[in-house]
Amino acid sequence: MINRRRFFASSASALAATAAVAAPVRSTSLLGLPEPVLRSTPDTAPPLQPATGRPYNPVVTLNGWTAPWRMNQGVKEFHLVAEPVKREMAPGFVANLWGYNGQSPGPTIEVVEGDRVRLYVTNKLPEPTTMHWHGQRLPCGMDGVAGLTQAPIGVGETWVYEFTAKRPGTFMYHPHADEMVQMAMGLMGLWITHPKAKHPHIAEVDRDFCFLLNAYDIEPGSATPKVMTMLDFNLWSWNSRIFPGIDTLNVRQGDRVRLRVGNLTMTNHPIHIHGHEFMVTGTDGGPVPPSARWPEVTVDIAVGQMRQMEFIADELGDWAFHCHKSHHTMNAMGHNVPTMLGVEQRDVVRSINRATPGFMAMGSEGMHEMAEMQMELPANTAPMMTGDGPFGGIGMGGMFSVLKVRADQPKGDYRDPGWFKHPAGTVAFPVPQAAAGQASSAAPATSTPPTTPSVEVNVHRSSQHHH
Repeated sequence: MINRRRFFASSASALAATAAVAAPVRSTSLLGLPEPVLRSTPDTAPPLQPATGRPYNPVVTLNGWTAPWRMNQGVKEFHLVAEPVKREMAPGFVANLWGYNGQSPGPTIEVVEGDRVRLYVTNKLPEPTTMHWHGQRLPCGMDGVAGLTQAPIGVGETWVYEFTAKRPGTFMYHPHADEMVQMAMGLMGLWITHPKAKHPHIAEVDRDFCFLLNAYDIEPGSATPKVMTMLDFNLWSWNSRIFPGIDTLNVRQGDRVRLRVGNLTMTNHPIHIHGHEFMVTGTDGGPVPPSARWPEVTVDIAVGQMRQMEFIADELGDWAFHCHKSHHTMNAMGHNVPTMLGVEQRDVVRSINRATPGFMAMGSEGMHEMAEMQMELPANTAPMMTGDGPFGGIGMGGMFSVLKVRADQPKGDYRDPGWFKHPAGTVAFPVPQAAAGQASSAAPATSTPPTTPSVEVNVHRSSQHHH
C-alpha cells in the first residue's frame, strides 16, 4: 500500500527554518510542499496512469513503483525523501539500506518530453547529500555535484531542483556526494521521459518494464552492506531484490515488450533472455535509429549505462531472464570456499561428526545439492541457490527472473498466470534405463510436468517461490 505522511509544519516560519533552495523558486511555492508519498512493500505496483498532464503508456517498475506528482501552475512537482530504509531483498531476508520514500531504489519518476519539472529533495540521512539527474540535459547548477555545482544538502534540509525534461529516454538519479557510501547503501532511482509526440525512433509498446542493477556485500547473518567493498560483492540484485524475490514479467503472446535496464553497480552485466531475440533500441544517450540496430539475445550493460531492449513476445512458455555471469545468479556467496570436486570426504565427515554432530561436507560432486536441501542458515540470510519450479528446485539466486508469455493473458493484466502448461510431447525426458546406449525415437506416454496449482496474485510477483 502507498502511505502518506507529512514531514513539515504548514507555517512558513517552520519551513524557512528547515528549507534551503538550490534555484530561484517563488517563495509561495515553499509554503505548501507536495507531500512525500511513501511505500514500504516490495511488490511490483501496477502502472500509474497519468491523471494529469499529457497522456502516455506508463512503465511498470519491477518490484517498485512510480512516484505520484501534483500539478502546480503547469509544473509537475515531486517530493523525494532520502532516508534509511529496510528493504526485503527476498522473503525472510531484510537489508538495512538507504533509499528514497521508504524504498531502495526510490520511486520511478515519469514525465513527458517538454514538461517543466520541480523536484523537492529532503535529506533525512545522517550526512549531507545531493541529487544528480544522470543523463539529463539541464542547467549546470541543477546537476547535483557537491562542491562543484552546489553546496551539499545538509541533514534535515530540503532543496529544490527545477528544469525542463528536454529529451525522451531512460535516465537515473543518484547522489553525487559521498558516492562510495551512499550508492553502496542503495541510494538510486529511475527516471523515464516519454516522447511528447510520435517519434520516428521510438515505437509504441504494449508492456514497458524497467529496473536497476545493484550490488551489495552483506555478510550472512547481518543486514547492513559493507560499503568499503570494491570487487567482492556477494549479492547481485534487480531493484534491490534477489531471486526468488524478483517478480516475474507477465505478458500476452504477441505483445511488443520494452525492457529498460540501468546499471549502477561496480561491474558490467550481460543481460540475457531465453526464447526470444531483441533489438537494443535505446541508451541513456537517446533512441538508436533502426538502421543502427541488430538482433541480440544478450546485451552487455556497463557501469553507469542504460540499455533499452525491445522484442515481440511470440513464444509461449516460462523463459529464463538473467545476468549471464554465473556468480551473479547466486546469493550470499563465500569467496574463500575451496573447490572440492572429486575429493572423497566421507572419512573426514565421520571423524568430524564425533566432535561436531550434524557436520556436512559438500561440493565433491558439484553444488546442485544446495538447490535441493533445506540447510539451516544464520538468521536473516538468503540461501545461495534456491527457488522452486514445476520440476523441482531451480537452483538460482541473484539476478534471475522469468518471462511468462501466455496466449490468454488479458491486455494490460500484469498478474502472475502460474506455471506454463506444456503441450504433450514438448518437454525433454529421460531415456528409459532399459534402452541405455540405444537411440530412442518415441517419447513416453506423458511428457507434461507434474500438476501444479495455478497461482494468481494482484501484482505480477513470483509468490509461488519459497525458501
